Amino acid sequence: MSHVAILGGGLIGAGWAAAFAGAGHETRVLDPAPEAAARVAELWETAQPVLDRLGQLRPDAAPPRVVTDMAEIAGARFVQEALPEDLSLKQRVFRDLAPHVETAEAVASSSSSFPPDRMAEGTGLAPRFLIGHPCNPPYLMPVVEISAASECAPEAIAAARTLYEGLGKTVLTLNRPVAGHLVNRLQVALWREAVHLVTSGAASLEDTERAVTEALGPRWSMVGPHSVFALSGGARGMEGFLEALGPAFQDLFDDLGTPRLDNATKHALAEAYARADLPPLPDQARDRDARLPVLLAQLAADRNGSK
Repeated sequence: MSHVAILGGGLIGAGWAAAFAGAGHETRVLDPAPEAAARVAELWETAQPVLDRLGQLRPDAAPPRVVTDMAEIAGARFVQEALPEDLSLKQRVFRDLAPHVETAEAVASSSSSFPPDRMAEGTGLAPRFLIGHPCNPPYLMPVVEISAASECAPEAIAAARTLYEGLGKTVLTLNRPVAGHLVNRLQVALWREAVHLVTSGAASLEDTERAVTEALGPRWSMVGPHSVFALSGGARGMEGFLEALGPAFQDLFDDLGTPRLDNATKHALAEAYARADLPPLPDQARDRDARLPVLLAQLAADRNGSK
């Protein structure tokens, strides 16, 4: 029987398994670790109400099933790898995997670090291999980034896109592979400056959080980083903005911090987070899972209504 196979039952793999299972796919998670079944089952319980609020939980959805033998994922329609970020481990598993998934439409990696050509090298999977990188957690966040190996067939890319869109995902496609893909590069650029502002004493960690959640985040949910400034250019848009404020923004570019995540910076940042007046992380996770689906649904309705 055709099914979706997930390689690895960690946080990302279990999150992917919940997303695929919620959409009605028979989902098998390959993970030999003794604790994998309990971890996947626990996350499935967490994800179901979130998927339901997003409208992405089919009434006939069956829980993902954990298997320990690669033969049990033979015949998979699609493979989503979510192993630890260890290149040699990934390549070894891909080489072992290839004979079992000869009919799979595509093999996708969740990797945020390695280029697709390097991962596919010597595995025999290059014509069907691509990055399918989720935002975390995969059952909640709506974006998947595709970055295909240079030999990847258009049919494999199309199959992956169709499958992800069937999960309710927005698919972003990179024209060429870059380290960190698209979302993480933008996210890291902002975080680098937040680290600089906190560790240099320019602002508190709490205020850097609120600067995003209460100022940038609401605006960015409606318009992207380029349009924010194009809207400031009046009738002439981006051209008008750059003419008026380009030099000032170049000065800001030049003044941005370039912190190093050395031991001193890591210690200072961890200490600042521990002292910050923020909710405990489990509370933040529960609040995110409860409130973000409502926001995403409202934003989707607004976008569809404006078309």
